[in-house]
Amino acid sequence: MTTPRPLGRLVNLSHVHDPATTPLYPDDPEFRADLVATIADDGYYLRYIQQGEHTGTHWGAPIHFRADGLAADELELDDLLLPAVRIDVRQLCAEDRDYAVTVGDLRGWEAEHGRIPDGAAVIAWTGWDAKWGTPEFVGTGESSGRQPGFAVETVQWLLRTGRLGGRGALGIDTFGPDLGTDETYAVSKLLYGEHRISLECLANLAALPATGAWVLVGGPLYRGGSGSPATIFGILPG
Repeated sequence: MTTPRPLGRLVNLSHVHDPATTPLYPDDPEFRADLVATIADDGYYLRYIQQGEHTGTHWGAPIHFRADGLAADELELDDLLLPAVRIDVRQLCAEDRDYAVTVGDLRGWEAEHGRIPDGAAVIAWTGWDAKWGTPEFVGTGESSGRQPGFAVETVQWLLRTGRLGGRGALGIDTFGPDLGTDETYAVSKLLYGEHRISLECLANLAALPATGAWVLVGGPLYRGGSGSPATIFGILPG
């Protein structure tokens, strides 16, 4: 007799972390995997992994942009398990690398799917997950560094209306929720203002339904950490 699983089906929303293919945010530290031991020589296999806290698929804690914000180890476990909504803006972003998700996009989503749950992870599917491992993820030439994100007024609306309630998250398949052209990180600073996190460089968003799923954020909880490389799971409804 098979014991029923207590949760719905799991899907992986993280890219494989690989120094050969993982894009790096400009000026981030090098990602290295150095061989320490081999089965042939030592009887076991071990590597020394060196990467920034925000390399590859990762999550960010409030201290990432606020000196008085909570660090990774100071958050509650409930902050890492959130109802998820996926906003599909791939076509808009394909036409404009600088596209900013609008309040109208979210209202349009709600007209079809119902109100965004309070304290949700609001995830923008820009199509950047399909660019992973290619020069197009970061951009080349005049497009270098340009990526879509959330408009500031959209995050203000999410906060004001309680949709990003006492906890919650912004998620995206790019380097982060800010437009690539915004060197002030205005969206991130708004998001981290209280008890909220970010989910960045997400993968496999085609497997996440528009509504009804949850996200579970895994990864080491570094003391004083600004976040962590992560395996982020989507938990699909029964």
